Amino acid sequence: MARACPHIATIMASPDDAPLALYIHWPFCVSKCPYCDFNSHVRATVDEAAWQRALLADLAHEAALLPGRRLGSIFFGGGTPSLMPPATVAALIEAAVAAWPPTDDVEITLEANPSSVEAARFADIAAAGVNRVSLGLQALDDEALHFLGRAHDVSEALGALDVAQARFARVSIDLIYARPGQPLAMWEAELARALSLGTEHLSLYQLTIEPGTRFATEAAAGRLTIPDGDAAADLFELTRDRTAAAGIPAYEISNHARAGEESRHNLAYWRYRDYVGIGPGAHGRRHRLASFRRRKPENWLAAVARNGHGIESEEPLAPTTRASEALLMGLRLAEGVDLAAIAADSGVPVPALVDDAAIAALPGLIARDGTRLRVTEAGMILLDAILPRVVRAE
Repeated sequence: MARACPHIATIMASPDDAPLALYIHWPFCVSKCPYCDFNSHVRATVDEAAWQRALLADLAHEAALLPGRRLGSIFFGGGTPSLMPPATVAALIEAAVAAWPPTDDVEITLEANPSSVEAARFADIAAAGVNRVSLGLQALDDEALHFLGRAHDVSEALGALDVAQARFARVSIDLIYARPGQPLAMWEAELARALSLGTEHLSLYQLTIEPGTRFATEAAAGRLTIPDGDAAADLFELTRDRTAAAGIPAYEISNHARAGEESRHNLAYWRYRDYVGIGPGAHGRRHRLASFRRRKPENWLAAVARNGHGIESEEPLAPTTRASEALLMGLRLAEGVDLAAIAADSGVPVPALVDDAAIAALPGLIARDGTRLRVTEAGMILLDAILPRVVRAE
């Protein structure tokens, strides 16, 4: 099962009156986790004042291109954005809501590591305007945390979670399962503990070996083996069964929430709506135009100084590209997609969107009701195999 990286997902332009989603990338980490293929970097020093100025300039460039919109969500991702100075967080939020009036229920999320050092910043981060934190616990087992290259232990993580729950209206936790040698009973106990912690949202990812990571090197040398397909399937099914029983069902293939607590920002990606991305490596979509920013922090910083923004390239998205990506993103959701809406937005007719014969050949795995299409609970475990068979628009 592929681990999603929501902030780099491709999304389709939505009507001009739909709220925008804003993604802000902070690329720095204290250390590089062995499983991580995100755009994260370790630097001995960071000129925080220069980074604040550059991020504000990158934001101002996008604001000038998208006047008159409302802001539905802000997501600080990384990297480790809980390492950002709270003053920088505050300045970016202030600039964003000045550029785009926020909705009444604007969601402002920041990804955080559960260390005591970063937890000490939570009060200031909340005061800056953040109202939701995504806390990267990753495991509730000290040996597993060491294997995953995490700097915290379980006790420190739970202490940080307590602080987060006291400071923020909404808290989500991340966990990685299907680790090497992880038996079903061990994950069942760990998941039960996670469900008892009082959070309303959990992001639960199966460990995958991503190219270019340290784990990929270890796997190629035969020193690392993750659970095979059958074992991974058992873990996946157990996860969905237990979260549903706890009233926190999966609303996306790896994300689980109590009703009303879904990540509004990530739903904007999965529902294929407009978003702005600033910072190194961030992608954005506006007026059916895709923008890509320079990935390396130093190159992005130099580009902003030279051009007033960090954009490396922009390109139009063809109707068939928009349609296929809307399908590929939307079918990750339990709610599925509205084929008529995708056809109206992309200009690709409904019969050209999906293969009806392929759908008929997958009874019980994918369901169609008129123009509504969704992958069933039984089909989610086979999502990666189902999508290439069903999606026609390319």
